[in-house]
Amino acid sequence: MSTSTKAVAPSPASPTINAQPRGNFWLPILTLTQRELVRFFRQRTRVIGALVQPLIFWILFGAGLKGSFQPPRWATWEMSYQEYFFPGVAVMIVMFTAIFSTISIIEDRREGFLQGVLVAPISRLSLVIGKLCGGTVLAVLQAALFLLLAPTMGIDLSPTAAICTLAWLTLLSFTLTALGFVIAWPMESTQGFHAIMSVFLMPMWLLSGAFFPAGESGWLSWIIAANPLTYGMAGLRRLLYFNREIPTGNGLPGLGISLAVTCLFCCVCVGLSVYLASRRVSKDAR
Repeated sequence: MSTSTKAVAPSPASPTINAQPRGNFWLPILTLTQRELVRFFRQRTRVIGALVQPLIFWILFGAGLKGSFQPPRWATWEMSYQEYFFPGVAVMIVMFTAIFSTISIIEDRREGFLQGVLVAPISRLSLVIGKLCGGTVLAVLQAALFLLLAPTMGIDLSPTAAICTLAWLTLLSFTLTALGFVIAWPMESTQGFHAIMSVFLMPMWLLSGAFFPAGESGWLSWIIAANPLTYGMAGLRRLLYFNREIPTGNGLPGLGISLAVTCLFCCVCVGLSVYLASRRVSKDAR
């Protein structure tokens, strides 16, 4: 007795093997952001180190260099080195917190969590934005705590200036976290990340006008002008002295060009982050 088989076409409503449910765009972002916050506050050494180390730098360098410091041309003659260094320490806190938060990418790959996220039915943009938002929130929270010391330096932050400064720090934190993402994603060890931190990120901060006045440093002026962090640093200085007229030039770009360069640098870093996360490489399956 023979039986005949007929191919049955799948119903349009029935799922297929390659079909994936439509993922929510915002839920992965909120989940990854919350995970970064919980992970940070459970590690007390990170909480202490990210805020206390820049404070120590501010106190020690401020005490050691106050006698030899000459205020830049755009500053008032009574500006002390601690006051000049104050915005630089705020950027240091943002940079340390934002960039070191991306070390979790290397740890997540080693522990297998990243592989689980990569095969989930979510867009790579959600993955990137979630990681960036987590580092940004942590960086802004700690920088905001440091800004509470501004009145001790004679910096009078009005409500408008405070809101604008926090908004600028949010943009800068998001940018630096994206930069950390670009550096951390190809890395396979935290030792390699720390090496890049030492030879690239720290000089980037030092040559931004945070540690010494930019524009009055000879041949270093060209490097400082080409450094994108210089414009983030200049924008923060101008917003901290929101009610004071500060001349443009002498290593201190205007607020408009600082905003344009910082936004462009942010777009480049975020675009590279999404590109790297979208590539399929063998180590993501390890």
